[in-house]
Formats: sequence, C-alpha cells, structure tokens
Amino acid sequence: MIAITGTGCISALSLNASGFTSKLSRGIGAISKQGESGTYPGAYITDFDPASHFTQEQLALLDPFSTYAVVAGREAIADAGLTSGHLQNAAAVIGTGCAGKHTDEETYQKLYVQKRKRVHPLTIPKGMPSAASCQTSILLDIQGPTFSVTSACSSAAHAIAQAALMIRAGIADVAIAGGTDAPFTYGLTKAWEALRILSKDTCRPFSENRSGLVLGEGAGIIVLESERHAKARNANIKGYLAGIGMSSDASHITLPSAQGAAKAMLAALKDAQLDSKDIDYINAHGTGTIVNDATETKAIHIAFGNHAEQLAVSSTKSMHGHTLGAAGAMEAIATIEAIRTSIIPPTINFTQAGENCDLDYVPNKPKKSIIRYAISNSFAFGGQNAVLLFASNNT
Repeated sequence: MIAITGTGCISALSLNASGFTSKLSRGIGAISKQGESGTYPGAYITDFDPASHFTQEQLALLDPFSTYAVVAGREAIADAGLTSGHLQNAAAVIGTGCAGKHTDEETYQKLYVQKRKRVHPLTIPKGMPSAASCQTSILLDIQGPTFSVTSACSSAAHAIAQAALMIRAGIADVAIAGGTDAPFTYGLTKAWEALRILSKDTCRPFSENRSGLVLGEGAGIIVLESERHAKARNANIKGYLAGIGMSSDASHITLPSAQGAAKAMLAALKDAQLDSKDIDYINAHGTGTIVNDATETKAIHIAFGNHAEQLAVSSTKSMHGHTLGAAGAMEAIATIEAIRTSIIPPTINFTQAGENCDLDYVPNKPKKSIIRYAISNSFAFGGQNAVLLFASNNT
C-alpha cells in the first residue's frame, strides 16, 4: 500500500487543509452569490493574499490555478515533514480541468476589447495546462518526474493514481499529487451556464429538488510515499491508498454510465484485494445534477449489491462546490480525514431523497462511525472514471 503522509488544501471553506476538514466534519458550507457567476452561486476563495506567498516577480508568471497548486503543495510538504533532500527524486503530478483560464481571458480582453497588438511574451507558459505542475516543481524544488494530467473532473484522482503507480513501479519513493482549478472567469462561467446544469440556489446532491451543480475553486494536494520510505524516516502516516480503479464509459461525452462507474469501483476493490463488504464509506462524486446523482446511485448498487444499503454515502461538494480538476484531491483529503477521525462528513442542504436515490446520504449532520476502508469517486465528462480506495493505518 501507498502511505499518505501530508495534505494541503486551499478552498472556499478555508485557506488550509485543517480548516477545510474541520468545516466538512461540522457540515459547514461555503456557497454564496458573488463575482463572475452573476445569478449563480459559487464556492469562492476569500481573504487570500497571493502576495503573502509569492514575490511580485513570481506572481507575474502565475495564473491563479498555479498559485493554488503551489500554496497547497507547500502546505502538504510541510505537513509531511519532508526536507529538500526528500524532494530531489520526488514526483509532482498535478491535475487540472480548466488550466489557466484567467490568463486566457485577460489575453483575449487585451486583443479583442482593448485592441492591443501584442500580449505578454510569457502568456503561453503562464496559462498552459502543465503550468501548475511546472511551477510546483520550480518553486518547491521538486526534481523528479513532473507533469500534468487532464481528464476533466477526474483529473486530480487520475493524478493521484498515476503518482501511486509510479511509486509502485519504483520510479519515485515520494510524490506530490492532486489537482487545481480556478474557473471563475466571465467566459468560462457563461460556458458552464450554456450547459444548463448550474444551480441557481445551492448544491443539493441526491435531493428530490436538486437543481444542478455549483462551481468552486481551489487546490488539493497529498503527499504519497512508499511505505518503506515513510517508515524509514518515521513519518506520521495518516492512512493508505490501498486501491485504484479506472475505466471509460466509451458511450457519451456528457451522459454518465452506471456500468462504467461501477467498473471503476470494482477495479479499485480488486486492486486492493478487498470484498465489497469491506467498504464502510463512499465519498460520492455527487454533483447535484439530476442525471449524475441517480446514475452514481445505480452504479453503487451494481458494484456493491446488497451491501450498498449498509454504506454511508455523502457528497462534500454540497459544502465546497464542484472544484472540477481539483475535486478528486479535495475529496480524497476529506475521505482520508473521515477514516482518521471516524467522522463522516454530511451531505448538507439535503431535503428528501430524489427519484432513484435510495442510499444513506448522511443528510445534513455528520455521522460518527469507525471506517476501515473508504472510496472516493470521481466521474468526468467523456466517461473518464477514477476511484481511489483508502485504508486506515490500523488495518
């Protein structure tokens, strides 16, 4: 198994991982109406001063999505107690769904609105999808394999899976992995609006009156290590990544498949050499859209059979919003903390179960329960499914 030794997070809930998980465990949400979303609510990061983390020279080359990744990465490394010596051969794998949209939009404003003839010469490296992983490597002195993963809303989970596979293969003993996104630009918000899946009130996963997803922003990063490496340096092991499951629906660009999602969950169980009855909790993808929530519920029934009725299932997106390429990492952190503290975060804003939504969604209040094993689901446009299976460090 792969040891988890550090976590870092910046989100609408908090500027650090401890504040993030503390609010999740108490059922505190961070969805409001402001900024570029107009009539649509969002989960916005507030009271964040990039200048307290970076020099002006550095900020000139950092799109917000890279800023978030580096801040979360720095926290995760400090939390793990890693030194520069540990990072010389460490990997950095950072997922993103949107990449540098702020940079793109500013560039287009200059060209099409202000009618400028030139843009900043480093526009491309500032906004490219791999900018976050590159800046994480440069600013945190990570000298091993560094690259980006992009698979829409499964990006962070795929990044964590890829990092774990590299550790298993012996390519690296340490990896900094997760995801980041900063989607709140006018153009991107209008593009999401055009899909007609944004909620106008709040995020109510699995509820009868759910009306769509709510966008969020931020980054989640975890430190993964081979168990041998973690124990050799007497690291504080928070838990283990015991299994990975990945699949593709191969059916439709936006409509999810219950069979495809179930295949990824079953693959994670097989990889961890566990039975479905071993799982105690599922951190659901749970976006709050009509189709996704019913489809994920069906997938859980397919994968877990009769045991589905015994599972606790919750969506933390009801509190931190859908952070797109960062979602899988934030939810991985939530899952790890749920195992560690025996507190299952709730699905807040829950009213009553929607049609074909018949599981225990831990409505509105956290649930105290010992968790041995838990999974975190990430299902993306294009049918890109990634499931991470975590284990307690007492198993």
